[in-house]
Amino acid sequence: MEPAKRIGILTSGGDCPGLNAVIRAVVKCAIHRGWQVYGIPHGTDGLVGLCAGLCQPEDLKLKENGYDIPGIVQGLDILQFLSGSILGSLSKGNPNQEEIARQILAGYQMLKLDALVVVGGDGSLDIIYDLAHKGRWAVIAIPKTIDNDVPFTERSVGFDTAVGTVTRALYDLTFTAASHDRVMVVQVMGRDAGHLALHAGIAGGADVILIPELVPALNETILQEICDRIAHLRQSGRKFALVVISEGIKTLEGTKAKYVADYLAEHIRDRSHQLCQTGERQFCDMDQVDTRSTTLGHIQRSGTPSSVDRLLATAFGAKAVSLIAQGLTNRLVIWKSGQVQSIPLDQVIPTIRQCHLEDRCAGPVQADDLMVEVARSLGIYLGPSVPIPSTNGAAPLEAIVPDPALAATAVADTQPVTTSIQC
Repeated sequence: MEPAKRIGILTSGGDCPGLNAVIRAVVKCAIHRGWQVYGIPHGTDGLVGLCAGLCQPEDLKLKENGYDIPGIVQGLDILQFLSGSILGSLSKGNPNQEEIARQILAGYQMLKLDALVVVGGDGSLDIIYDLAHKGRWAVIAIPKTIDNDVPFTERSVGFDTAVGTVTRALYDLTFTAASHDRVMVVQVMGRDAGHLALHAGIAGGADVILIPELVPALNETILQEICDRIAHLRQSGRKFALVVISEGIKTLEGTKAKYVADYLAEHIRDRSHQLCQTGERQFCDMDQVDTRSTTLGHIQRSGTPSSVDRLLATAFGAKAVSLIAQGLTNRLVIWKSGQVQSIPLDQVIPTIRQCHLEDRCAGPVQADDLMVEVARSLGIYLGPSVPIPSTNGAAPLEAIVPDPALAATAVADTQPVTTSIQC
């Protein structure tokens, strides 16, 4: 029998659906090997709490059924159905401060762990990477984010559910837009990545989808072309339209707006009314264009995890435990070409840091992405046919594609975990 191990798991950064399914998978797979699992509450803050004596290592031990539930459902394994994180997550603070880092490292030592599973986005992975080097931790990282912008993985936990949530919202908003002949402008999360807006926009029947990779900032040409699209719809007999805009797009002034949907809706209305005054036939009724804006906000982070996210989270958790058993640590679990694989964090973090340094997205939508082609073929307006150059938007393709050596290490894992997830 293999020697029993003590492993920890924490969730860090913004929450998303599927985190509990990862925790569940790690705990079940580890306990079936005879290991002990410790759940660290509130990211690295839990290690600070240990150092301060606010809790003891045994208080953090996780059971196979998640946690005790009173009443007739006691012992029911429901973690994979729950959104959020039962461990809590941390998206603030500065563990790089010397004293805080010291407490984190001391708390980790108290747990006497053989390895740590970190479920986080690119920012969290960057922070944990430094701590792991200082403390000589053995780490397995699992990517999670509704933005789907962690490099080198095609899918992150939480993305599929968020797409479904936004799609349902667009479906509902379509009917109120149609009832009042309105142009509905919907703001979607994503930071500087357009994956969420693009996928949900196509699934939700949007007429216009604006993402930072193709439209880093609004300009007069883009406003005119959006109004041209609306005018074309109105001439064909459809008086309403659905516009999806990603939160990372800048204004005409080149700045970011907290509510960029409000900004765009106002400019569409003003431009439409101005076009009506030109006397051109195609714009004859544009003075009747009425715009409304909606910012979906944190509802995009919630909701029952989809079956795809549950499967992906479970496969990622199982892979993490498998890697630890093989002694392959300090790696990022990824989804690539229909399989769960892993690559060294030493080759992932430099890409993340370089992109952060240059204020670029580490995992952007590529101009030749299949969904970009699909959207254009449907007649959805995505901005100018030739992408606008950007100094702070998407990373160029060559910046995020691994070199041949990295590609080799990505598939070098023994006993690969595969599933039939169709992403």
